[in-house]
Amino acid sequence: MRKIVIPTDFSENAMNAIRYAVELFKYEQSQFFILHAYADEVYDHNALVSRDFFDELKEIVQKKADKQLAHILEEIHQISPNPKHEYNTLSSFGTLIDETNDLVDKENIDILIMGTRGKTDDRNLTFGSNTLQVLKYVKCPVLAIPKKCVYNPPKKILFPTDYVLPFMRRELKLLSTLTQSFRSKIHFLYVSGFDKLSIRQEDNKAFVTSSLPESELEFHRVDANNLTTAIHDFIKKHEIDFLVMVNSRHSYLENLLQQSTIDTIGLYIQIPFLTLQNLQRY
Repeated sequence: MRKIVIPTDFSENAMNAIRYAVELFKYEQSQFFILHAYADEVYDHNALVSRDFFDELKEIVQKKADKQLAHILEEIHQISPNPKHEYNTLSSFGTLIDETNDLVDKENIDILIMGTRGKTDDRNLTFGSNTLQVLKYVKCPVLAIPKKCVYNPPKKILFPTDYVLPFMRRELKLLSTLTQSFRSKIHFLYVSGFDKLSIRQEDNKAFVTSSLPESELEFHRVDANNLTTAIHDFIKKHEIDFLVMVNSRHSYLENLLQQSTIDTIGLYIQIPFLTLQNLQRY
């Protein structure tokens, strides 16, 4: 059974991510965990002036969150009464990253899905602060859904990579499942001025191919000075509708996941963006 966690701040962007998630996995037996972490709401509350009021405020915020989660559950059952799906709601006093990672470890979560921005919805930012933290630090694949992104089956998938870092078999299996469900084609994009791959790169490329035996793959090399421009141009030229990247130390994505950098260079993503993590979990 696929296990999916969806954090929510009860914004429309978060609800849109939920709608996308239930559609994306409509063919699979799936268990969804709708999570709201509310520690910041308590600590940042204007009325919190004394320790005496702290526990009372925690209870007030939790009851409100539980009521909102119940409303989300009702809406999900209305829009997607899928017998293959099981839903759980959780309100937790803790930070989003800590509560999410605890849940990932406890339930062996396969993927996290959330909106690229939440309540703040700053149009000048590609990712909201919570989403950026999740992309950086949560120890499972993360699928970020842009505002107002309407679900369409992911038919054309772009996967930029330099083949330097090893891929994780479990995460490639997740990608394989998605491509098989929708008969997608994966376009691997290598941005370099050199045709020749090192032995390490050749081995990693061969591992990708062997891990996606049922998927249609196409490999591309582009000579460009700017990775972001190359990605944008490829998305536009090939009408890509789903972007995949790997987050690891010294990866393409790690360099982009600096908020000042990602927005300065203009990586304004308008399609679903799947981040495969290559961090502590494995």
